[in-house]
Amino acid sequence: MQTRTLGRTGHRSTVVTFGAFALGYLDQSDADAAMELVLSHGVNHVDIAPGYGHAMERIAPWVTELKQRDIFIGAKTPKRTRDEAWADVESIMNERMKVDRFDLFQLHSVGTLEQLDAAMAPGGALETLIEMREQGLTDWLGVTGHGPEAPATFIEALRRFDFDTVMFPLNPASARDADYRADTDALVRECQARNVGIQTIKMIARGGWREGVKDCNTWYDPHRERAEINRSLRWVLSQPIHTAPSCGEISLLPMVLDAAERFEPLSAESQSAVEAMQYPLHPLPELAIPAARLV
Repeated sequence: MQTRTLGRTGHRSTVVTFGAFALGYLDQSDADAAMELVLSHGVNHVDIAPGYGHAMERIAPWVTELKQRDIFIGAKTPKRTRDEAWADVESIMNERMKVDRFDLFQLHSVGTLEQLDAAMAPGGALETLIEMREQGLTDWLGVTGHGPEAPATFIEALRRFDFDTVMFPLNPASARDADYRADTDALVRECQARNVGIQTIKMIARGGWREGVKDCNTWYDPHRERAEINRSLRWVLSQPIHTAPSCGEISLLPMVLDAAERFEPLSAESQSAVEAMQYPLHPLPELAIPAARLV
């Protein structure tokens, strides 16, 4: 699998990161099989968070091997105050994952200016991350977020603090929203100027769920067919980003990893063609995915 340098971290991350959300609803034997699959594809970067069900407990038995393989591990806290974030960090490190440090630790789900203000206020969660770095508990600090305001929020976040990485949604369906596309392009330019690592999520999202119908372990309706997954992944990885976490639906993980191994960049013309193929059955405003065009 191809690798790209994750900004100033210097880590050569595989173009697809293992999004450990997929482990959150598995028993340990199935989680072990998923980890073996991921490692067999050469993935060298793991993304995890305390809100991902039992993912931290499922990955804990693998921590020693991940260290031996020099796998980059990025974790997060959704807490907004310093004290709450420290309690979260201690729970993650001492009880749930049993690790002594992380490569990257991030403010999680900071998708609006209001959420950014809370995390960066005096006594806010950012103080915990800074203290973690000072104590050698993490090398790098980042910010992640969902929602249509996330890219614009991160531009402001980078003005206020020198984050090392960002993580936000990006897929060809959301690229149909002109405002969101403009914000993501502006954020990418800012990150490039600052040598900030760019991680993008929800790469195979195609729209939202119809009420009462949800057959995948994702809060968005994902592409399911191999050709659609390949097109969406190729579009995302053809953007000037560094790595994209895999999907949260374990049944789709093999196709995502296979598509990542076979990745070849799309021309600008082909990217436009992929965007034109996006016809969401239902819009998903939370991901800036608009209603389908009339055909």
